[in-house]
Amino acid sequence: MSAKLFGTDGIRGRANEYPITPEIALRIGQAISRVLRSSGANHNRVIIGKDTRISGYMLETALTSGLVSSGMDVFLVGPMPTPAVAHLTKSMGCGAGIMLTASHNPYEDNGLKIFGPDGYKLSDELEALVEQEVLYDVKANGVTGDKIGKAYRIDDARGRYIEYAKQSLGQAYLDGMKIVVDCGHGAGYLLAPLIFKELGAKVVKLGVEPDGLNINAGFGALHPEAAGKVVREQGADIGISLDGDADRVIFTDASGVSISGDRILALCALALKEEGKLKGNTMVCTVMSNLGLHESMRQAGIGVVTTAVSDRYVIEALRKGGYSFGGENSGHLIFADHATTGDGIMSALQVLRIMRNKGATIAQLANCMREYPQSLVNMKVRSRIPLGQLDSLQAELRKAEAAFGQAGRHLIRYSGTEDKLRILVEHQQQSEVDRWSLTFRQAIEKDFAKI
Repeated sequence: MSAKLFGTDGIRGRANEYPITPEIALRIGQAISRVLRSSGANHNRVIIGKDTRISGYMLETALTSGLVSSGMDVFLVGPMPTPAVAHLTKSMGCGAGIMLTASHNPYEDNGLKIFGPDGYKLSDELEALVEQEVLYDVKANGVTGDKIGKAYRIDDARGRYIEYAKQSLGQAYLDGMKIVVDCGHGAGYLLAPLIFKELGAKVVKLGVEPDGLNINAGFGALHPEAAGKVVREQGADIGISLDGDADRVIFTDASGVSISGDRILALCALALKEEGKLKGNTMVCTVMSNLGLHESMRQAGIGVVTTAVSDRYVIEALRKGGYSFGGENSGHLIFADHATTGDGIMSALQVLRIMRNKGATIAQLANCMREYPQSLVNMKVRSRIPLGQLDSLQAELRKAEAAFGQAGRHLIRYSGTEDKLRILVEHQQQSEVDRWSLTFRQAIEKDFAKI
């Protein structure tokens, strides 16, 4: 059995293959119950949501069995965005919330994201305890008699989140705005269009016909060109593309061109500062963010805290520093005054509010920074050999360090959720980006060929 379950964003893998099997899901349910009780939590309720993958039925049933057999009551809310599960965990007084999703991955994959009673993702320490109990097959006698838990379908859960999301907009409304909302056939397919419509926008819906197999396929945050095409055809103001569990969002402007996450981070940070809502006069981003974002923030007198990749590390930095805003170039935006995790719908509402307040288009607002030319290549790998052992790559990295100076940077790392090696190259000159990206790829291929 693998020595590790949790990656940078929960547990993830191919559905019905280890560790995403009914057997492991049942044991995770039992382990969560024991860990919650051992950590002093006095809640015996757990909420379970899921995205639209066909494997969600299988995992939901197994996970529920593990929880109720350990004396936990389970609230089942069905297809629901990840941030909605996080919110409902806290508002409904649950000891934990579990989201069954593999986010942007294809439908064949699935996974679990686990939230604590405060609505934040489970701490590394508690994840380690759950992992230990599952991996080492820790067994405990199940409860009997009237101590066995129950499972309930919660029919009004969507309405609770809808009102919560809408109130984050304050007194603003979206009357007169025409919006293309692409849900990627994922978890936001019911809620997202309804929320924007109830706030007064004219909504054109895309990716709202999930069949269990089409999540993220040709639509959503991975394919913003789908929304961009409809924006142009319909003469809409903006395109909003959500990922499979609706915790990320990518925007397209009125001409159908997608806008980088770093530009969205920059325009939001600048607006929040102007409104006096950027706590600590600081924003948080990851090492993947463009040097141009740092340059823009420096010119505006805004501090930047940089973290490792994953929204959980951004959130940790926000909580530790008492800051109010941060995110990832990939589309995770965290407005900490409103949410405990990345929330694509709520983030879109905040961007629309900024557009309305400033009387500006998204393209005009996004023209607040220059982006250094950048290349991000994802190489599939069959094993995760420590980078320090890749001799050809290390030789080229030493050359790059000497050549780049202050004009660029590179970042090579393994994905935390997939068997991929990610190669990021950024430089003032596009020719240098192309040259070094190719050089690094060839060096890695040479190293792996020796294995």
